[in-house]
Amino acid sequence: MANDFASLQHIYRKISWKLLPLLFVSYVVAYIDRVNVGFAKLEMLSDLAMSEAAYGLGAGVFFLGYFLLEVPSNLIMHRVGARLWIGRIMISWGILSGVMSHVQNEHQFYLVRFLLGVAEAGFFPGILLYLGYWYPAGLRARVTALFMAAVPVAGIIGGPLSGWIMKYLEGHGGQRGWQWMYWLEALPAVILGLHVAFRLPDSPSDARWLSDSEIQLVNNQIALENQQKAHGRFVDALRDARFWLLCLIYFCLVMGNYGVSFWLPSVIKGSGVTDPGQVGLLSAIPWIGALIAMLLVSASADKRREYRWHVAVPALVGAIGFYLAATHLNGTAGALAAMTMAACGIITSLPIFWSLPAATLTGVAAAGGIALINSVGNLAGFLSPYLVGWLHDQTGSSVVGMYALALFLGLGGLLTLTVREQHRN
Repeated sequence: MANDFASLQHIYRKISWKLLPLLFVSYVVAYIDRVNVGFAKLEMLSDLAMSEAAYGLGAGVFFLGYFLLEVPSNLIMHRVGARLWIGRIMISWGILSGVMSHVQNEHQFYLVRFLLGVAEAGFFPGILLYLGYWYPAGLRARVTALFMAAVPVAGIIGGPLSGWIMKYLEGHGGQRGWQWMYWLEALPAVILGLHVAFRLPDSPSDARWLSDSEIQLVNNQIALENQQKAHGRFVDALRDARFWLLCLIYFCLVMGNYGVSFWLPSVIKGSGVTDPGQVGLLSAIPWIGALIAMLLVSASADKRREYRWHVAVPALVGAIGFYLAATHLNGTAGALAAMTMAACGIITSLPIFWSLPAATLTGVAAAGGIALINSVGNLAGFLSPYLVGWLHDQTGSSVVGMYALALFLGLGGLLTLTVREQHRN
């Protein structure tokens, strides 16, 4: 047993070094392409004569396409394999992200954002499903956190990069800075997608860098865990009230997540910083804090095998951050500190949340169930920017929108405490 344990530790280190860097970089690119519209907004609104509500609708309509195709996409990936399907997703979203640079009015903006959501549908839940082929539950929160660390890293990299492109390439070749930003940030998705399509192993059995005995040990771990799960069929998961509770919790968490992602540049600009380069640099600060908090709290969750409180407390911290942001929008330092608090809470709660559904679903239920939770939750990606934009147009301020996001996050944190724990020994 001791030898098997040591062997498994060595194997999972090898797996992590082989898989996680590629998956991590791919998600960094995906997230930058998804939310760089928040930086484009600094110039697009005037160029395309759009209102705040129109921007919010366009930013959010991405998630309608995402919602419609999430479950079918994951079910297809479960059949055809991650290598071809994830590669296809990345190439198609990269092309459409580049097309964003050519939109000329708000209706084209809505259409391309919708198609971008269709193209990217299945990437995130597909990776979660894929990680479940390799890692048992005791490692999954930490591994998922390492993968989802791409979100704050995307903020750390994407903010300064987007600001730099918009500032220094403005007017070159007759293109606006935001147009250059879309094209240059889209290219890595296509290049990485081609690499994934040729190099990513579909499962441990396809990994040439694992020996036959190592493959057997990994597969045995996953098979043993799957035997202990309650749900094997997708329809069984749909009949479980706890499954729909998880959908509602994730919806509340995502409301806050995209409140930061889509509106952080605007909050910084609204506090008195107008230079795109400075906005980009300052926007990295909340994400740096979020990255550190995510890794520390996720390690604590796996060590203690406790996940409810490790989701609920950060969510409540994020709610307090949004509440404070609403009362400090006129000062850069105060707004930045509050948004850092919000980002830390949200980004910490999201990866640990996925340990809750991962404990109950397997097989087709996992493929469809994880995707459906992500789909329903990501409807908040549509509602969040639209709601904040609409409230801004109605009140002339982002304050009420920040209060609304705080309310959703607080609700999500409290609901998490009603979920029955699965991982205690």
